[in-house]
Amino acid sequence: MTVNGRVLLAAAAALAMGLSGCSLLGDGPNTAVPPVPQAKRTAPTGSEALATFYGQKLDWKRCGAGQCAGLSVPMDYAKPDGAAITIQVLRMPATKQSQRIGSLVVDPGGPGASGIDYARAADFIVGKPVRQRFDIVGFDPRGVHRSRPVDCLSDAQMDTFLAQDPTPDTPTEVQSFMASMKDLGAECLARTGPLLAHISTEDSAKDMDILRSALGDAKLNYLGKSYGTQLGAVYAGLFPSLVGRFVLDGVLPPDLTWEETAVGQADGFERAAHAWARDCVAQGGCPLGDSESAVMTRVGGLLKQLDSSPVPMRDGRESMLTEGWASLGVAQAMYDQGSWGALTAALQQVLVNGDGTKLMLLADEYARRVPSGRYTDNLLEAFYAISCLDTPGTPDPKAYEDAVAKASVKAPVFGPALAWGAATCSQWPVKAGQGPHKISAAGSGPIVVIGTTRDPATPYEWAVREREQLANARLLTFDGDGHTAYTRSNSCIDNAVNDYYTSGKVPADKTSC
Repeated sequence: MTVNGRVLLAAAAALAMGLSGCSLLGDGPNTAVPPVPQAKRTAPTGSEALATFYGQKLDWKRCGAGQCAGLSVPMDYAKPDGAAITIQVLRMPATKQSQRIGSLVVDPGGPGASGIDYARAADFIVGKPVRQRFDIVGFDPRGVHRSRPVDCLSDAQMDTFLAQDPTPDTPTEVQSFMASMKDLGAECLARTGPLLAHISTEDSAKDMDILRSALGDAKLNYLGKSYGTQLGAVYAGLFPSLVGRFVLDGVLPPDLTWEETAVGQADGFERAAHAWARDCVAQGGCPLGDSESAVMTRVGGLLKQLDSSPVPMRDGRESMLTEGWASLGVAQAMYDQGSWGALTAALQQVLVNGDGTKLMLLADEYARRVPSGRYTDNLLEAFYAISCLDTPGTPDPKAYEDAVAKASVKAPVFGPALAWGAATCSQWPVKAGQGPHKISAAGSGPIVVIGTTRDPATPYEWAVREREQLANARLLTFDGDGHTAYTRSNSCIDNAVNDYYTSGKVPADKTSC
């Protein structure tokens, strides 16, 4: 949950393994590899102006255990004869090439997370049967990390931006907060230039079809998690007849407005935090309270306290733990129940010792920031820029104040920061695209939609919503905690998805695990 933006970060697997530091070509010799047999590469009907892009062959070179290549795509799809940009791609070949089915393109979310880093973890992000029979392919979408990255703020400026008060309470604070949002957009435009107007999800979905063609696949097989589900749904809406075996896990429906996103995610994070609080009490000796409600009250009180009285870090850093940083740290722990113990210890350290070190480390993990203050990639900047093209906000502060009131009914702890966070897109300097819209993808192959009942970032209700909107979808429900479900230690979900990919067996609709 950025305090100044919506929470849609990458799937927990990629975050937890710290893969963002991987170099594209830094793990092995840069040597050519034999090409995989290619199918005929042609542009879909109506895309003849893009024939050159659709006809390209990828020049794969070894990079560690994988193979890397650059994919050429037009910067502006309305002007395919204009400037081109290069999208970086990584392929992890199927471990049983004799049984290879094709390619499986993966996206971990964000927007702004690296699909290359995600694909490098192929042994962990898909089941063994899928790993054996599919080349796992990831790409950094345009504007992300290795693919013409968006640039908005220096590391010091980003520190200031994330540390600011995420819940302005007075007219003066509101004015300052809204001014910082305008400044962010202006800096993004000044540093990134014309590309800033061409990094929408629709642009990346079109890139993904050129990638499908370059891979030699007649249809696109796809695994999208978190925001990656929105990318997949947009692709399905644009190219329904080219949808192969599709799985959307941890769903972000493309028709959500900024207010629906803020209120829904506030509810999701609050629900996840209650699950953490119940667990803390059930473990016995919870240092934050002897009941679920007491724990939640104390966390909410701590965030308000940090608004006016930040606490120092005792590990040599001069920075202070503000409400903004603390909100990030608490949110980070909600993505995976494996972090709940770390959150309890971090909050205890703040409350008992007045030391924000452990909670700041969780915030650093969220922001892809090392303790020295360096950000390891541009995830947050790309997150803001892509989100604002897809879901524009309003410049009216009253709209966000109303959203705070609405979100706080069910989410008194998370509601205010998330509702105000939507103001990131309130004054974006480039024109948004189509905006939120429903997608049915009529004529597509079956799409498997997965929802987790206590998912913080993509509430379960959104998976149900997506299932109802898609013309040909099946809903899998995981009754559990954390963000996304596939390959998160649930054999029921894993087996259903593995069978779908490897044999085409479509799961029964409304299967619960």
